Amino acid sequence: MITELKYSNTNTYLISGKKGSLMFDTGWAGTFPLLCKALGEKKLKLQDISFLLISHYHPDHMGIAQNIADAGAVIAAADVQREFIHSSDQIFAKENNSSFLPIEDKNMRLFSIGESRSFLRELGIDGEVFHTPGHSDDSISLWLDRERALFVGDLNPLYELEMHKGTVIADSWEKLLSLKPKTVYYGHAKKAELAGRKTPTAQKSNNTDTYALVKKITRLIDKGFSAEVIQKKTGADAVFIQDVARMYVTHPNVSVQGILDRIEIKGK
Repeated sequence: MITELKYSNTNTYLISGKKGSLMFDTGWAGTFPLLCKALGEKKLKLQDISFLLISHYHPDHMGIAQNIADAGAVIAAADVQREFIHSSDQIFAKENNSSFLPIEDKNMRLFSIGESRSFLRELGIDGEVFHTPGHSDDSISLWLDRERALFVGDLNPLYELEMHKGTVIADSWEKLLSLKPKTVYYGHAKKAELAGRKTPTAQKSNNTDTYALVKKITRLIDKGFSAEVIQKKTGADAVFIQDVARMYVTHPNVSVQGILDRIEIKGK
């Protein structure tokens, strides 16, 4: 029922129901051909996608939403996301990204959080959508009853939970953990199997040198140094610096570990 599609720095999931399917999240603008290839490798096609649900409207999660809609899928959004649907348009405009297509509002399907079970039931999926702010005000999470699975987008990973006590992030996780999930599917980190285990505690990257490097790069970004100057000061690869800068700028309050997860450095 759950197919993981790995074709960009954002994890994408296709959930198949008895009456249709739901894709959760997409990649950055320009990754549409890679999505098509990833689907083909799983013996799937774009026409298998009935609805697209986006965890939050940051550019690395909604970048090819309209491309997918043009192929036949309907973009679905919760009422709490309505005001954020075009929040990334300016980012792509500044990037001069010709691959980006703004979402066409008139063809979207809007539903209220309270109606989410009815919406999912149309696809033969038993589950619910929850408003889980913390990473962003428009963040939502998807829960599947039968699988006891959570799809949380960029909600800060459970292993960071100790660092967020008393925050909106902790409140969102408290609501989700009350469901007693077996599996948590993240937007960038590896999925977590929770059955029979205690809540993971905070952990650092296995590569302490890389962790320190990312920390140094973000500090230099804060001081206004250009990528060229940062490269001279740190000796880091230019592409790596660009990846760090992109994640740091587009994900407010992201941790160093969060950046590492998002650019797939952790565990390599």
